[in-house]
Amino acid sequence: MPALVASDLDRTLIYSAAALALTMPDARAPRLLCVEVHESRPLSYMTETAAQLLTDLGDTAVFVPTTTRTRKQYLRINLPGPAPTYAICANGGHILVDGVSDPDWHATVTARLSEQCAPLAEVQEHLLRAADPVWVRKHRVADDLFAYLVVERELLDEEWVKELAVWAENRGWTVSLQGRKIYAVPKPLTKSAAMREVARRTGADLTLAAGDSLLDADLLLAADQGWRPGHGELADTDWTAPAVRALPERGVLAGERILRELLAAAGPGRFA
Repeated sequence: MPALVASDLDRTLIYSAAALALTMPDARAPRLLCVEVHESRPLSYMTETAAQLLTDLGDTAVFVPTTTRTRKQYLRINLPGPAPTYAICANGGHILVDGVSDPDWHATVTARLSEQCAPLAEVQEHLLRAADPVWVRKHRVADDLFAYLVVERELLDEEWVKELAVWAENRGWTVSLQGRKIYAVPKPLTKSAAMREVARRTGADLTLAAGDSLLDADLLLAADQGWRPGHGELADTDWTAPAVRALPERGVLAGERILRELLAAAGPGRFA
């Protein structure tokens, strides 16, 4: 049976220019491949070596991009290698099959949310009322499932984020700060549940996962093996678990290292 690899994308496998963390001399910087263009501008990158590793991984395992991005945001990414049959978007709210959302899965998720946590409208209203216009640049709703703010990070009041997390916790929601975005996500909306469903459909006998943020923690815990880079929310809090390996690499080179680890774990010798 195949191994299933469920990996987060942003700041795990692909990186914006601001997140590359190229600390080496310019002449020794890795060659980069642009994998996302938005409004005619290059947006996300991986190293050329990582691109080849991802191609090899797609030939070896069931690779499932697993992202908090909306369907529209995900579909503008052009990853190297075989086109994934399955993708998980909106933090588990959608399972895409050949690029199309599975309606039965989405209906199951939305029913669970209505039963187990406060409604999106209540969270939206709180964010609009409580967030300071001085540092908020955009209010956004993702696929009618969760909300997020785009902020000026240098002006952001970090204590406000902590207070928001407490407020959200009492209503069955989780808060995650990732770069310039503050996410408010219902607790029942998880990448891990969607990963388990794809594993069931594909018959995978081994699940591997990678991610960098608080919203990836449940995915890493649900997988047989997991990896996190040396940057991001999880690294900032020294988060780890018995089956999760914390890597020292940061930035785009962490993406390369993660793919090497995933390919080795998913490869033909994994039962040796």
